Amino acid sequence: MTLHYDIIVIGGGHAGCEAASAAARLGSRTLLLTMDMAKFASMSCNPAVGGVAKGQIVREIDALGGMMGIITDRSAIQFRMLNRSKGAAMWSPRAQCDKEVFSAAWRHTLENTQNLYLWQDSVVEILFDKSSETPRIQGVKTQMGITFSCEKLILTAGTFLGGLMHIGASSAAGGRAGDQASNGLTEQLRSIGFEVGRMKTGTPARLDARTINFELLEPQYGDENPSKFSFSSETEAVKEQLPCFLVYTSKEVHDILRTGFDRSPLFNGTIHGIGPRYCPSIEDKLRTFADKNEHQLFLEPEGRTTNEYYLNGFSSSLPWEVQWEALHKIEGFEDLHIYRPGYAIEYDYFPPTQLHHTLETKVVEGLYFAGQVNGTTGYEEAAAQGLMAGINAHRSRVGESSIVLGRDEAYMGVLIDDLVTKGVDEPYRMFTSRAEYRILLRQDNADTRLTPQGYKIGLISRKRFDEFTKKNQNVESLISFAQGLSIKITEINDYLISVGSDPLTQGKKMGDLLMRNGVTFEGLRKVLPKLEKFIQKGDINTEEIEEAEIRIKYRGYIEREKQIAEKLHRLEEIAIPAGFDFMSMNSLTIEARQKLSRIRPQTIGQASRIPGVSPADVNVLLIKFGR
Repeated sequence: MTLHYDIIVIGGGHAGCEAASAAARLGSRTLLLTMDMAKFASMSCNPAVGGVAKGQIVREIDALGGMMGIITDRSAIQFRMLNRSKGAAMWSPRAQCDKEVFSAAWRHTLENTQNLYLWQDSVVEILFDKSSETPRIQGVKTQMGITFSCEKLILTAGTFLGGLMHIGASSAAGGRAGDQASNGLTEQLRSIGFEVGRMKTGTPARLDARTINFELLEPQYGDENPSKFSFSSETEAVKEQLPCFLVYTSKEVHDILRTGFDRSPLFNGTIHGIGPRYCPSIEDKLRTFADKNEHQLFLEPEGRTTNEYYLNGFSSSLPWEVQWEALHKIEGFEDLHIYRPGYAIEYDYFPPTQLHHTLETKVVEGLYFAGQVNGTTGYEEAAAQGLMAGINAHRSRVGESSIVLGRDEAYMGVLIDDLVTKGVDEPYRMFTSRAEYRILLRQDNADTRLTPQGYKIGLISRKRFDEFTKKNQNVESLISFAQGLSIKITEINDYLISVGSDPLTQGKKMGDLLMRNGVTFEGLRKVLPKLEKFIQKGDINTEEIEEAEIRIKYRGYIEREKQIAEKLHRLEEIAIPAGFDFMSMNSLTIEARQKLSRIRPQTIGQASRIPGVSPADVNVLLIKFGR
């Protein structure tokens, strides 16, 4: 037992697990401190991973060497690729998980990671060295009275800092149901110079499946041929899938819910935190969409061996008896029993403009923030931050350059850049619309974008990198084959007519045919023996075929986005000197001077994305530092 570690991670949620795993696997002696070792990466809200844009993030985490994709595959009970009817840039994987298996798989992974040590305790004080102008991390003191020292500290406290739970007029301190809050750290960090805010999130009632009439509900099944999250050959697609179900509220349900509005902590001023716009409570929905008499809800199983179900879309902090009465008026829920009512939770966060792009704080050297303490919401956003904080804390400790992903490299790059340069005024959730280069940032090519870097820094094994290389070779060879193979009219016209495409009047290359709507490799394999023989001989799998097809169909769009990204990279390459006095530049607007002085961007590219910095201000900066 030692009391000194290279890196200490506070919090065993999704951010903390990824941070600790990455730092330890890279070679840092790492300590993960958590209040409950039975709840690593607990799915405190819905038992699912992925979704629109979030699924792309999980694929990126996996491609760079994080663990979330692998853990998800090992615990999945349903898999769906969302938005298949739209363009490939919008395809988003989502998996329903067994939440107990998910947490247990994380614990098994952490306990068997070299250089990683676990300690169950609560941190009551962060220790600083204040001998220099900028304070530096020294270590932590725990509730048991033990002092651990470290070089780097990663804070991933989730909703536990000053956590306060609300159900109607009742409120209680807690980080989530059944867990105590963490108090004292916020005040300490505020005293050393951090700005602090307050946010709110919520969760719905949990339902007993034995009391639900599923025959009255509309089932929602997984994909017929499910895929998986991880690019690694270590995992398999889910075999036996469980269905989710669609249920609907009604005017009667809404009328009952409204009877509790005067006792809602959300509406009577009890809750002061800012709630998530894109995952609102049911009472928020009734206020915002007052003219709607029906809302769609998703009933999701929480595991294979439990009767507990999650009612997605019915988060609430209304009095429990109002929730109870309203739920019983939903079709299929007439005899419903609930395990616990929904509740809201308020918690402290630190506006993320106080961070560098490495996620190290500007106020304290060696201190990193990741997850909901940065004002984000969602397991996937938290895990992404944890992974990058773990990587950068280790690399800083050993004197290596930091890893900062660009907005054209990854949704993770968009996420962190948005947080650091724009800040948050509500819990931040990732959407495809937040990314300028979403055709480049597809879920299918996350490994092409990030696996070489993951291998270079040491998170991707040689075996996995060789698998990636083979996959890339297969994709390239299939694209070359398609672009070079000439197709005769007699071979293809019947197929083209069958998919609603104009027949050929002369021969064409297969690559040109694939540019047409409705024409796919899958369809062409059935009518072109040469193609089928090439695929079989090259042992090219379904995922490789799909990526080759996307790259052929979207080639023009992909090239155009690459050109735009390369032009904008010029702004990212123009550095702004550290400590520059923006207030002295009278040619900038007052708002720009104030924002630049507070956020302190490192490049003109970063400065250009700060709200309040106009194109005219950017031109002034270019004259000063660029041209």
